Amino acid sequence: MWSHSHWQQSLYGTGCKTGERLARYAETFDTVEGNTTFYATPAITTVRKWHDATPDDFRFTFKLPSAITHQNQLMHCDQLLADFLTVMSPLEEKIGLWKIQLPAHFGPQALPALEKFLQKLPARFTCGVEVRHPAFFAKGQEETALNRLLVDNKANRIIMDSRPVFAALPTSEAVIDAHQKKPRVPVHAIATAENPMIRFIGHPDDPSNDAFFANWLKRLPAWLENGKQPYLFIHTPDNNHAPELAVRLYAQLQQQMSGSLRLPAHKLPPQAEANPQFDLL
Repeated sequence: MWSHSHWQQSLYGTGCKTGERLARYAETFDTVEGNTTFYATPAITTVRKWHDATPDDFRFTFKLPSAITHQNQLMHCDQLLADFLTVMSPLEEKIGLWKIQLPAHFGPQALPALEKFLQKLPARFTCGVEVRHPAFFAKGQEETALNRLLVDNKANRIIMDSRPVFAALPTSEAVIDAHQKKPRVPVHAIATAENPMIRFIGHPDDPSNDAFFANWLKRLPAWLENGKQPYLFIHTPDNNHAPELAVRLYAQLQQQMSGSLRLPAHKLPPQAEANPQFDLL
């Protein structure tokens, strides 16, 4: 997401209009995870505006519509997919990953449908697959079959790290809601293709996330040194301070990698530099 009213003071600035938020977001961050396409396909005029609001090196990751992934479960959806990709075509060169988020009941028996679907996608497309069925986290034959399928089709397995949010006490409506809706699955940090993607569901207390980020401070540099380009997206229960947490973790990654692989300096907006909410450490 990029349009969140709570970020008006910390990320956008008081003079930023709603329609300018994506451009302002792109001045600080290099990628965004778009969930709106899961629920409805935007107008092509809107897609063109998104293109024009972002620099050439900015990358979007959009979910495929739920009609494809959940209602049809990747079957009998050729026209749905074609129509969606036509609307999104103005952004094609700015797509980092097309996200295929599958429901929890999409299990091992459905792997042939996943394989057939992946083979239909244009070879130039980079995609990530998020699974939630327990069998795909049991380290058995079913998970091995999934990982092999993804490797063979050059598809990235999306990694969910929800440990931080489930470590938070359910003392607020946002945390209670997150506990009810977010998947509580093991973290299997495997790169099945060149763009491993992590969805980090953070603890509402920023410093409490540091222990959970420790493993990523090792894994991310290793992937980068091996020539991979990972994507890391930060969420919090209400997302009010997600930008602050993203900056905090990025600063730690820069410190961790100093002397091995240099990362670009993070681009904080002027109002954030003077805002105590963006205190890094």
